[in-house]
Amino acid sequence: MANRKKKNVVIVGAGAAGMSCAATLAQHPNDFQVTIIERMAVTGGQATSISLDKSKYGTDWMNDGVQGGSPIFKHTFNFFKKYGHEPQEVKLQVSFGKGPDGFWTNCFPSKLVNQFSGDIKKFGKVLKLIKWTMPVLGLVPIRIMLRMFFFSKDFGDKMVYPLIALFLGTGNQTANVACAILERLFDDQNMKLWDYDESTLLPNLPTMVTFPKLHDFYEDWRKDLESKGVDIRLQTDVTEILQRSDKGVVLQIRPFDPDAKDRRVTHTGPSSKTETFDELVMCVLADDALKILGRIASSKEKFVLGGAKFYDDITITHSDSRYFQKHYETKFDPSLCAEPSSKAQADQIAFAKGEQRGSDDEPSGYRPMYYTKSYAQDPKKIEMSFDCTNYQHQFRMDHDAETAPIPHDRHVFQSIFLDKRNQDLWTINEIDENKVIERKWWHQLGHRWQHYVRVVPGMMFINGNNHTLFAGSWTLVNMHELACVSGISAAYILGANYVKFDDFAEDFFSKYLLISHGMRYSSEQKRRKEKRN
Repeated sequence: MANRKKKNVVIVGAGAAGMSCAATLAQHPNDFQVTIIERMAVTGGQATSISLDKSKYGTDWMNDGVQGGSPIFKHTFNFFKKYGHEPQEVKLQVSFGKGPDGFWTNCFPSKLVNQFSGDIKKFGKVLKLIKWTMPVLGLVPIRIMLRMFFFSKDFGDKMVYPLIALFLGTGNQTANVACAILERLFDDQNMKLWDYDESTLLPNLPTMVTFPKLHDFYEDWRKDLESKGVDIRLQTDVTEILQRSDKGVVLQIRPFDPDAKDRRVTHTGPSSKTETFDELVMCVLADDALKILGRIASSKEKFVLGGAKFYDDITITHSDSRYFQKHYETKFDPSLCAEPSSKAQADQIAFAKGEQRGSDDEPSGYRPMYYTKSYAQDPKKIEMSFDCTNYQHQFRMDHDAETAPIPHDRHVFQSIFLDKRNQDLWTINEIDENKVIERKWWHQLGHRWQHYVRVVPGMMFINGNNHTLFAGSWTLVNMHELACVSGISAAYILGANYVKFDDFAEDFFSKYLLISHGMRYSSEQKRRKEKRN
């Protein structure tokens, strides 16, 4: 590539996908001129942080969009490490439902888990069947699968739907999620968040990680990329794409106006201008990509991108412990326990009571981090919440919560109300306004079964056409790690190298490259090696 003209690449969106793409291209300064255009005032997309009053809450910051993930997020952690930011391990505790008849947890044996022990065992067999019959059974919505195999309705409503909704961010579309994602969640080594447990469904206290301060990480990343020649333009809007051809990709650009009613309107005034690039990488949500492409979107792009559906949710960050205690099981209560059937279960109860430490010298006590509440009017729809004080590591480390725990009425919570079309079900008005720290709307992907019929298999047929590539977690499943891999893959398609640092990470990258770009990594590496020689 040494004698080739430098490619002028524009990346729209500076979230995890856009930054990962730029970082990969920036490894080849003689081959690529990289520009990132981002509407917001900071990089990171949904991976943002907010400030807190340390005297009240024990720390002066928290991550409010992306909070953590699985130990398998290798590319994410590799970027963190490069800039001196380290994730912290935590033992996952969940609290689903309310009261003895609706509650279950992975911390100690519960009556609900015992009640559905037969369904839980059958669930494991069905997961294997889904794997063997992929993609046929894999495309069936979860709600239909549960009926096909005669699972208890309450098992679906009280265990399966809350579990998938919470960890995949599927919101109130969980019943329509494809079974393939359900199976991948438990079985795919590159995607699974935890192992299936035939006795309890979710294993006892699996290891998860919480992320470092994302605002600082993305600022460090931004500054480094700029030092390498990447032009990062914040608070800048792409209003329209006027041309995509061998003559260039022409974008209409203007300063971002958050109050604009129609961001596609073309302005010809002094604040608006056109620029031409060689290649375009769209690291924005699928519906935003379609809006920007407008009239020049191809029929294939309209079909594939139009299959991704997004829903508007609102997150309330607050400290209303009374609200939390009303709707969730926040404290250990012996009435919620089932009789232990083994020494291991007896030890779990002792741990939850605070009578003994866990493995790896984990501090004892029942301290749930993830919560869900199902609506009585429609059990398939839920609200979900986080106790951020229990979950995010800085609350413990900054405050020394081991010796002086933060009182529950000074905990920071997040309550997430899903799909604004269901506002009549929300309990949002019960939160004390005086204890609200922040309100933020999110535009979230619903992993409907149609997504895996239309969007995921269709990406390879639109990626690379018309000098355009697409990247983002929406191309497969809503995870920060997936966003990073998608951005790296787009850069690889443009000619950048993939720098191997881990066998597991390379395997995930190669699988994604095949799914979304139709390219076999091993064959492409061989071709590039022969070309260099």
